[in-house]
Amino acid sequence: METTLLAGRYELRHLLGRGGMAYVYRAYDRVLERPVAVKVLRAEYARDPHFRERFRQEATAVARLSHPNIVTVYDFGYDGDQLFIVMEYVPGQTLRQLLDERGPLSPEEALPLMVQACAGLGYAHRAGLVHCDVKPQNLLVTPDGRLKVTDFGIARARASAHAQEQAHVVWGSPQYFSPEQAAGKPPLPASDVYSLGVVLYEMLTRRLPFLSDDPEELARMHREAPPVPPSVFAPDIPERLEKVILKVLSKEPSARYRTADQFGRVLLTFLEAPKETASTPLVQPAKPARPAPTPPPPSPQPKPHDMAPPPPPPKDPLDIDWVTVILAMVALMAVGGLVPLWVWVYLLYHGPK
Repeated sequence: METTLLAGRYELRHLLGRGGMAYVYRAYDRVLERPVAVKVLRAEYARDPHFRERFRQEATAVARLSHPNIVTVYDFGYDGDQLFIVMEYVPGQTLRQLLDERGPLSPEEALPLMVQACAGLGYAHRAGLVHCDVKPQNLLVTPDGRLKVTDFGIARARASAHAQEQAHVVWGSPQYFSPEQAAGKPPLPASDVYSLGVVLYEMLTRRLPFLSDDPEELARMHREAPPVPPSVFAPDIPERLEKVILKVLSKEPSARYRTADQFGRVLLTFLEAPKETASTPLVQPAKPARPAPTPPPPSPQPKPHDMAPPPPPPKDPLDIDWVTVILAMVALMAVGGLVPLWVWVYLLYHGPK
């Protein structure tokens, strides 16, 4: 590059890395007086309107994302025939460099990093973006163990994807892309989940689930071949964790976790639970129910012959049997009415003649 100053503001100081489309520099922002990272598009692509538009889309899409596990985009611009994106500078190294230095990681080392990657990508999924190129080179790790996702260069909006769409160019890295990407179909959030599964597989075993020098054969293996269980290469991997990895490497997107958020929540349970062994069952036995308290024995009831008859209820002095009284009065009236009749009969036969 002929100049070390872009747009009269960004001073390029050190080359951090290069990819298929761009160079990434550690730079210094003279206006805000802070270190930044600057991605400069390669000259051969900068002259291509298609790639210029993709570069602009990356800056526009990622600038809307604000998450502690995603590299922040500060600026986008042109300087002559040079296109550049200004990003947050993240000290540390890529996950690829970390694995090259350290080899396979233990679950205790790998899972906290993967949970952070899931958090960043899950946020992008909720914002309607699919990364499409998740791989160790695009995951930055700081010295204190923080992870940030970078390089949304081929990210696409989910709203622009059509289920029947077939791509003439397959974007992504063949070692990490999903079966649907290998088939040229539009990527889904579950496509990023598949790529995260490949990355986690590599973190734990230092091997890829599919290996081939032929990109077409590699794409076929992603679409058709079952992955070798990671415990073949790392016997200490817990059985439950291995089943989760194989689930996210399913060929059908619907058989995986639908978003990185879901995948991250599952992995988080391994960090919160006590250390597990390969023999730990997937379903823990239910705790026995607490026995119901024994009811107290009933108090003894007295026997019938021991029970005295209850005393009669006290008689109410005002409680008069009016029916009997009325009948007596009727009878008295009837007898009293016969007296005159008997007197008349007596006088008729025995009176003075």
